[in-house]
Amino acid sequence: MDDDGAARWAIRRDAGPLSSDEQREFDAWIAADERREGALLRAEAALIYIAGDPILIDAESGPAALEEEAPAPSRFGRRHFLAGGAAAVAAGVAGVLLMPSGQEYSTTVGEVRRLPLADGSVATVNTASRIAVALEPERRHITLEEGEAWFQVAHDAHRPFVVDVGAVRVRAVGTAFSVRRNPEGVDVLVTEGVVETWIEGNEAARTRIARGERSFVATGTQAIVAVKAADEIDRALAWRDGGLALNGEPLSYAVAELNRYNHRKLVVEDPVLARMPIVGYFRTDEPGDFARAVAPLVGARVEMRSGDMHLVATGS
Repeated sequence: MDDDGAARWAIRRDAGPLSSDEQREFDAWIAADERREGALLRAEAALIYIAGDPILIDAESGPAALEEEAPAPSRFGRRHFLAGGAAAVAAGVAGVLLMPSGQEYSTTVGEVRRLPLADGSVATVNTASRIAVALEPERRHITLEEGEAWFQVAHDAHRPFVVDVGAVRVRAVGTAFSVRRNPEGVDVLVTEGVVETWIEGNEAARTRIARGERSFVATGTQAIVAVKAADEIDRALAWRDGGLALNGEPLSYAVAELNRYNHRKLVVEDPVLARMPIVGYFRTDEPGDFARAVAPLVGARVEMRSGDMHLVATGS
């Protein structure tokens, strides 16, 4: 498996950009054995995990507040850890390969968390969401208990990666996809590879959803239909970069999405105004900028009431 080599490259890549010679050496190393990509992902996960350095984006407070409120470093900080050399990373890989069954991770309103898992996969957890992780010897089991998450799954044909979302099951081996849970159902979007999706109790009727396809599984249904939606998927996943991408969706939809990320809410009471189509790219952590930008476009003004921002039709 070459965990020592993976550990050395994880340390070197963490230290900064590779030189041209190093990049060629790295490309040759990883191309020589298909298992090395997974080993490198595990080493990088161990590096972040042991260094106690999760990546958090606080959309409410911004980067400056993030630095002030960052969790205290573990006694094995990143610099100390790097100084320990490749052997320490290799030991870390073995030490965090299986995370405790039932481990839970959550995000607050406005927070997006990138969570490296011990198998080399990565879960990017959206605002106000909660997942439970159980990495077991024969399978990797994730439960999306609330909200939304995007998974980059490390390839392991012998340990399927299964996400439970209510009654919906999504299975992948090595791929990337997102799932979002809401009262109306479950949205599955695939950005890489293929996943199998089915309803609990109806395992025989599995639907394959491929890259660039999505499926909305309505609550109580037994039917799962995949549709091509590459452009829609790109817009729907703009939250990974802190954005909201709109291409004609109604104002009511835009407001509901932005309200997921902010304590200060946007309010649109006029049903005609709520149906106005919006086009553009907006920051999820800047609802005020959104309101001020779209108000003149839809014939509205912004009023502050009890700390919330109301979009009110001009003349009313």
